[in-house]
Amino acid sequence: MKADGKHILTQFLRRWQWRSALEVMLFGIGAGVGLYGITDRVLMGVGAFIGIILIVLIYKKPWETNLKTTSSYLDMKLDALEYSTGLFLKPQTELSNLAKLQQVKIAEELQVAIKHIQPPIQLLKAVVIAGILIGFGFLGRQFGLLNTFGVSGPPSVEEAMIPFHTQDTTLVAVIVPQLVTQRVIMRYPKYTTIGTQTTAVMDIKALIGTRVTWQLEYDQEVKSVSLQSTAKDYPMTLEKNTYTKSITLSNSGFYNFKFEALDGAVYTSDLYSIEVVQDEEPTIEIKNLEQFTSFDFDASKTVNFNAKITDDYGIAQAHIIATVSKGSGESVKFREEQLPFDTALIKGSKTTTLPKQIDLDQLALEPGDELYFYVEASDYKTPTPNISRSETYFATIKDTVSYEFGVEGTLGVDRLADYFRSQRQLIIDTEKLIRQRKTLSIKDFQFKSNELGYDQKSLRLKYGAFMGEESEEVTTGGPIAGEETDHHEEETDDHDEDDPLAKYTHDHDGDNEHNLVGNEAKKKETTKNPLQEFIHDHGDPESATLFEESLKVKLLKALSEMWDAELHLRLYEPEQSLPYQYEALKYIQEIKNSARIYVHRIGFDPPPIKEDKRLSGKLDEVSSYRKKETITEEEQVPAIKAMIERLETILENGSVPTEQDIKLFEAAGNELAVKAIEAPGKYLMTLQQLQRIVDGSDRSKDTFIEVQQGLRLAVPKPVSSPHKSTSNLDTLNQLLLKELEVHE
Repeated sequence: MKADGKHILTQFLRRWQWRSALEVMLFGIGAGVGLYGITDRVLMGVGAFIGIILIVLIYKKPWETNLKTTSSYLDMKLDALEYSTGLFLKPQTELSNLAKLQQVKIAEELQVAIKHIQPPIQLLKAVVIAGILIGFGFLGRQFGLLNTFGVSGPPSVEEAMIPFHTQDTTLVAVIVPQLVTQRVIMRYPKYTTIGTQTTAVMDIKALIGTRVTWQLEYDQEVKSVSLQSTAKDYPMTLEKNTYTKSITLSNSGFYNFKFEALDGAVYTSDLYSIEVVQDEEPTIEIKNLEQFTSFDFDASKTVNFNAKITDDYGIAQAHIIATVSKGSGESVKFREEQLPFDTALIKGSKTTTLPKQIDLDQLALEPGDELYFYVEASDYKTPTPNISRSETYFATIKDTVSYEFGVEGTLGVDRLADYFRSQRQLIIDTEKLIRQRKTLSIKDFQFKSNELGYDQKSLRLKYGAFMGEESEEVTTGGPIAGEETDHHEEETDDHDEDDPLAKYTHDHDGDNEHNLVGNEAKKKETTKNPLQEFIHDHGDPESATLFEESLKVKLLKALSEMWDAELHLRLYEPEQSLPYQYEALKYIQEIKNSARIYVHRIGFDPPPIKEDKRLSGKLDEVSSYRKKETITEEEQVPAIKAMIERLETILENGSVPTEQDIKLFEAAGNELAVKAIEAPGKYLMTLQQLQRIVDGSDRSKDTFIEVQQGLRLAVPKPVSSPHKSTSNLDTLNQLLLKELEVHE
């Protein structure tokens, strides 16, 4: 019989799929039966069965197994197939004669070898895991792991039942009613997807908004059952021999049970704690982003970052709130937008990382505009979700054109002249000249370049005035203002007429030759002025500047850049002059912005002034106001303090607490319960003993002493006020007294 390769591949694929399904079922059966063995609940077992099957299916992805996958697997397992099983999947019309011969050969090899090859499914491993899960479930049920996992069911140990104490020993019944079943059912809010949990443990720790139901069943009929919390009684309803009470948790506290038997005897239980856990707000962490980011107007303007968002019960929404600021001063305008992330949020996920790329050009940002943005996320809490936001991040585009008002930091006047804004105009004119170079003649081009050089020189001289350079000669290296300049002017006018640049050049070798010796001799002959170091000499450029030291350095750098910019303009090289002009403009901008004063505008509009009463000096309708108040601090825990004193009297006289004492003890218990919410391990035992004193089940002397010591721990220490100390105790004696107070 001729072997059909494609038919062989199809049979192997079916065997593969069948074993995959069996493997998935084994995992599901093991988890479902094991959980049923622990909880003894069919629904939980079925839920585990379905859940594990879905998880394994998503992990294994058996639907991706096809003939192509089978062909690749067989080629990897058998070298004799020569990686040719793929020929079985192609139509015969597309195969060459050589391929058809290879197909027949491989089909015969495959028919023999396929019997010894198994699909890559580890059924034995699945059987072992399923057996372990089932065995663990029934062993856990046998050894009482039911309560460990907080699952419902009657307590297997007698001590787990709620202990009750009678309030009046004279009315003890012959047969005291006993609890048969105690159960706490906690229904968590739907958005948590936790569902319902049942436990026999009376100490409760649950999320705020959880609906808690207590169920108590007695072995005989009782008159009434109630739940007590914060000195209030909540009667429990009898439904099918079971007393029930439901409360939605809103805050932490303590509670106990009380029931009355048919003969009138009243029994109370110990106190149990209720700890309410708050639903936390989502946490947002921005990665790979600086707080402030600035861009040049000609650079790529994109902001890239990742936002990691985490929430305890799932994230509902996440987006970016961006605000664009355009303009300046009172004409500033704001535009707010809500931006989505580049990747869609998987709602309900507890942790996610969302990327975002913000293109400032798409937001229509121009030079000088700013962008403020933050990430906002919310969860599924009902009725009001928790909303959190990240820090605000800033992105701005540098503006070299706009100019803002600036004043010097020590004076309240604007000392920046109008011509401080002309360097930008020189840059614009220079760029325009470069663009027109091909359309201009050589003469016109050189003329305009030289004119720009002259404008740059004028601007440099004006800036030099702020450095104390009060004449052109100072800037160009001539004598200082105030000295004789006639001789120098004659020499500077006597330049070479054949050199067209002679009047614009800076001749260090010739201009100062007449001063090299003469000035030195003058220095020796000049008598030192005793007031020289105390006067402000405008002839000295170093002391004539109107700016502080840091601004002076920047202004000197700007002047240096202007020198080089003018030089290249005079040499008809505007392209090489532009970088120096930009540097000069940069220093000018820094000088203006370094001494800026910001005044926040407040939202108070004063009432209009009545001109007829202005400056009249009449105070008839003006009344003075004087308030005298004595602030007294409210006394803390007065009932606890009074109870400590009362217990001291009871212990000394050996008397019995009166009805008035019982009311005082109840008030002290309410104050202690407030503190016990914050530290239940510290005050819970004292609170239980106090409850027994109130209901009369335990009023022994030892109990009074223990309660008194526990109440003293709850009394806050007085805040020390400043006063003159008259104590002569040294440090050792103070430590000794402190230890005695602790162990009292």
